[in-house]
Amino acid sequence: MFRQNNTSNTVMSEDKFWESKTLQQMSHHEWESLCDGCGLCCLVKIEDEDTGEIFNTTVSCRQLDTQSCRCRDYKNRLADVPMCIQITLDNLPQLNWLPDSCAYKLLYEGEPLPSWHPLLTGNNHTVHDAGVSAKWFAQSEEYIHPEQLVEFIVFPEK
Repeated sequence: MFRQNNTSNTVMSEDKFWESKTLQQMSHHEWESLCDGCGLCCLVKIEDEDTGEIFNTTVSCRQLDTQSCRCRDYKNRLADVPMCIQITLDNLPQLNWLPDSCAYKLLYEGEPLPSWHPLLTGNNHTVHDAGVSAKWFAQSEEYIHPEQLVEFIVFPEK
């Protein structure tokens, strides 16, 4: 059962479907509600041609609204942005570049949702408050020349 939270646009589940269902058993609506709105999957990636290693940048897809971390045209994103990838059960195991905080990745690996996840808090801003979204640093690819992308690579801490 779903209810609309009065403090945000987030739909909260009273039955915690993500704990009782597998990813395969989820409805389309349940699957979509797993997205926490971090926008990290919408960052432009660069692949090292020699090693195949994938690097995130601080540059976001032009369709990402960097304030809300939501796609400006979610319905048409796959047609409009050729590099956009729809996360599915079939490709999830290969998407090793998804952030460790991603609900799809966590549930696939049998891990719980983080305490700040909107499905738990009922507030779609908690992902930003927790500092795990692209909101605080992303800049649209509209303002970056493609040859400059390497200057925006984010190297993980070791």
